[in-house]
Amino acid sequence: MNGYIETLKKYVVFSGRATRREFWMFVLINFVISFALSFITGIIDPKGGLGIIGTLFSLATLLPSIAVGVRRMHDTNRPGWWIIVPIMDIIYAIQEGTAGDNTYGPDPKVAVQKA
Repeated sequence: MNGYIETLKKYVVFSGRATRREFWMFVLINFVISFALSFITGIIDPKGGLGIIGTLFSLATLLPSIAVGVRRMHDTNRPGWWIIVPIMDIIYAIQEGTAGDNTYGPDPKVAVQKA
């Protein structure tokens, strides 16, 4: 959960790199929260009038989601624009990041191990 909060703190930071763990934990926690919101609002209001809550959550996490995706592409030493290519972005997000420094910054795994 700390990684999720840290990613939200980097709200619109598109520079630097994000580890696989940081990216996929953010995606997983966003999915769980969205599912829970949909489930709860579905039980409370079956006609969907409370769907605005899920929409607001999605809007609030849109920029952090894009930012962490761009940083994930940077970790694989690719430009952030790869997140708009449907299949390749997932393939690159699954891959191991570049070991050591690359053109987008220092290795985030080394920074985590030193802390």
